[in-house]
Amino acid sequence: MLNTRDILETINMIENENLDIRTITMGISLLDCMDSDCGKACDKIYDKICRYAANLVKTGEDISKEYGIPIINKRISVTPIAMVAGACPGADPIHFAKALNKAASTVGVNFIGGYSALVHKGFAPGDYALIKSIPEALSQTELVCSSVNIGTTKAGINMDAVKMMGQVVVDVAKATADRDCIGAAKLVIFCNAPEDNPFMAGAFHGPGEPDCVINVGVSGPGVVRAALQKAGDCDITAVADIIKRTAFKITRMGQLVAQEASRRLYVPFGIVDLSLAPTPAVGDSVAHILEEMGLECCGAHGTTACLALLNDAVKKGGVMASSHVGGLSGAFIPVTEDAGMIDAARCGALSITKLEAMTAVCSVGLDMINIPGDTPPEIISAIIADEAAIGMVNSKTTAVRVIPAIGKKAGDELSFGGLLGGGPVMDVNRYSPMKFINRGGRIPAPMQSLKN
Repeated sequence: MLNTRDILETINMIENENLDIRTITMGISLLDCMDSDCGKACDKIYDKICRYAANLVKTGEDISKEYGIPIINKRISVTPIAMVAGACPGADPIHFAKALNKAASTVGVNFIGGYSALVHKGFAPGDYALIKSIPEALSQTELVCSSVNIGTTKAGINMDAVKMMGQVVVDVAKATADRDCIGAAKLVIFCNAPEDNPFMAGAFHGPGEPDCVINVGVSGPGVVRAALQKAGDCDITAVADIIKRTAFKITRMGQLVAQEASRRLYVPFGIVDLSLAPTPAVGDSVAHILEEMGLECCGAHGTTACLALLNDAVKKGGVMASSHVGGLSGAFIPVTEDAGMIDAARCGALSITKLEAMTAVCSVGLDMINIPGDTPPEIISAIIADEAAIGMVNSKTTAVRVIPAIGKKAGDELSFGGLLGGGPVMDVNRYSPMKFINRGGRIPAPMQSLKN
């Protein structure tokens, strides 16, 4: 039973500690929209999305008003479009991007994810054309997000796809240079991409998912930091226990919203993603949690250990609070979206090298990092390969979302506004990996993949 103290504590979390539901994401399968005629397929996609998601935004707003819980985003994820586009060879995939954007605009969601391809073991029909079209698709749409999965623990890493994606990232940034290179902020390159991730820009509705499902992503870095602040000087075991208890409370709220949205929309409840998703707002930072543990600044020696503790405790606390946990589930470290990370990058305490080490123990990977606009494609490909290797060997999801800041150099600033934030352009290692990247082929799966 809830007591008065629990209720008041939750109200305080919402009003003073930035607690919110970051997103309700409706996953929609488009497998039944395949057609050899591209125009007909796009019409089917638009009709199905509008039919299924017609009440998504209103439902989220109604739940938010009735329960007093802020629900920041309402989003849609769909079947990887490369799979749908493969049924109409020769058609320009950009038509699908425009159909997605039109549908998302009609139903009023913030973003729609799934302009995606799964190429971890090679290219199927539709994959190559879709990847090549990503720069045009993201420059000609506002709401569409794209992702490409280039590796898994079971399959290894597709280095031909890695090489392609380095160039695609550069091309996307150039195509949207007049908008602060925003297109690159809507493109994620994954290893071990989950099929039920509710967070953009990497969300897609995997082929193993139901026809339609509701997934919820929670937030709450400010709540965790406040709990540690109140605890004062305690040992590390106590720190872990405090985070677990706090994560439990945050996730219970996510479970409530997910079940209520599922009931009202007559759509199955999928998962709650436990990830602590920061924002540029003061008091809503993962970096500040790490500093509350005792670091002078995020990026100092000890940061990886603190992040490992945080990630583990969030999972342990959250998993007991929800009937189905999935997605990414942990702690995000997107530099431009986290006020503490931005400050750490500006003062030089946080480097890309340190961020790469941190990704071995937390959710996702090198996320929302501004890099110099003249960074060669092969260096971006090598950054992708390094991050994918961490994911592949450790059987975890890793990803790269870097933004080449066209016309800017290290130390300059790039700003997107809103939840995407902004921050300094961070320097990269300029020694060339070109010969390695140009070899192509596939990095074999590690020994730990042989579990059958």
